[in-house]
Amino acid sequence: MIVLAAWAHGTTVPIREVLINPPLSRLFVSIEHYQGQLEYPGDALGRDCIVIEQVNGWPQMYRGNGKNNEDWHGWGADVLAPFFGTVESVEVNLETNRPGRHTQKPASGITFLREDGVRVAYAHVADIEVKKGDFVKAGQRVAKVGNNGFAWLPHIHVGAWKGQESLQIRFDLEVM
Repeated sequence: MIVLAAWAHGTTVPIREVLINPPLSRLFVSIEHYQGQLEYPGDALGRDCIVIEQVNGWPQMYRGNGKNNEDWHGWGADVLAPFFGTVESVEVNLETNRPGRHTQKPASGITFLREDGVRVAYAHVADIEVKKGDFVKAGQRVAKVGNNGFAWLPHIHVGAWKGQESLQIRFDLEVM
């Protein structure tokens, strides 16, 4: 875990972040959830990661009109373990959303536990290849990008926390 300092309203506050293996081996963009946007430690400060491809020099998330999961460049892409650690839990939701629609049901997900107590959760995954108690290596394929639960499009949500404290996520881009 890395601790930095930042200015907030004239005072210095600690920023706690964690460096993890990128969850995808392909080019992707990520959008951060700000503190307070979502209530659980694995959601607050989390990131939604969407695979993109360069088409004629421009980044695109999907081909065609994007109305089908198969139109999205990330649909079915390999999802990679965040670090060396243990699979703490696995949740499966076999229902698949169509782009632009979602359910209120919990997403399929995997929670990983690192030896120092840092947890990372992946949500909206499909075709999960690990089970509770498995040891995983950083970069090992653990699932595929899906679209289930409270998701509008094929992507994965990545959240990190230690105890009840949400952590900002940084990806180790040197391994890509």
